[in-house]
Amino acid sequence: MNQRPQLFTAPDGVRIAAEVAGSGPLVLFVHGFPELRQSWHRLAPAVAAAGYRTAAIDVRGYGDSDRPEAIDAYRMEAIVADLVAVADALSPEAPATLVGHDWGASIVWNSVMARPDRFGAVAALSIPWLGRAAAPFDAMFKRRFTDKGRFFYQAYFQEPGVAEAELEADPARFLHAFYHSISGDAAPGDWPNDKPDGAKLLDGLRFPDALPAWLDPGYFAHASATFARTGFAGALGRYRNHGRDFDWAGGFDPVIRRPALFIGGSSDPALVLGTADPVPLMREVVPDVEAHMLAGCGHWTQAERAAEVEVLLIPWLRRTVPA
Repeated sequence: MNQRPQLFTAPDGVRIAAEVAGSGPLVLFVHGFPELRQSWHRLAPAVAAAGYRTAAIDVRGYGDSDRPEAIDAYRMEAIVADLVAVADALSPEAPATLVGHDWGASIVWNSVMARPDRFGAVAALSIPWLGRAAAPFDAMFKRRFTDKGRFFYQAYFQEPGVAEAELEADPARFLHAFYHSISGDAAPGDWPNDKPDGAKLLDGLRFPDALPAWLDPGYFAHASATFARTGFAGALGRYRNHGRDFDWAGGFDPVIRRPALFIGGSSDPALVLGTADPVPLMREVVPDVEAHMLAGCGHWTQAERAAEVEVLLIPWLRRTVPA
């Protein structure tokens, strides 16, 4: 489960760990929260076997990558530079293709927006690209939730040390609850939507004793042990840069002018937060997008529907970046 990674150095000196396999055009995999590079343990080998060179990274702050202390070290601009450093090392002569899930999806969308010279195609799971918002996301969730006295998990993540204390008290319990509660297996109420501001993340979350059938026990055990070792401060740093990210993104054309693939789940709470079907909205800012919605799939797209994602991703890669 934990193959020895290669290390790549970003412009600010942060080392990024990546598992590299195969040969051919480079496909770079970027995980989300709270995941690790091993979350691609089914999909990345299948892509390598299809004739591609794959690199699954630990995002800075996670796993075997460095975990800088400064909050602004986790701004989107720095993480995009991480991906460029890996791509420059492994594919200096040709643009790389990006595949991301959750925060990884946001990272790959922003990367292809900012550096279309280095990234020639993008596949995103769970999180669509809708262009630049009218305001930073933290200002938006403050108005929608905090100012009305309602709990929102990203607001809870803002104060350094608060969420860390809760999640690090029992990483395995947190991961078990979080993976279940926003999956397609969750029942209504497993993720409570009526908590007051000031509650903790795990307050009211319901989850069964058994792990989800789609979650590989080996991955869960490895992730639990890894986060027990690293803590969650680096992972949570990504949530504390909404203002910096908003200002930085304003310097780019928000239209993604590269081939794109989007795979979402109809039961994914990350999409339910919005009331509109994301696909028509996405086509306005991602003209060359192939989009698929998986009925009943929750948030953990590449784990819950591994076979379906593989069947969609590999043919798209072959059409877009022939091996």
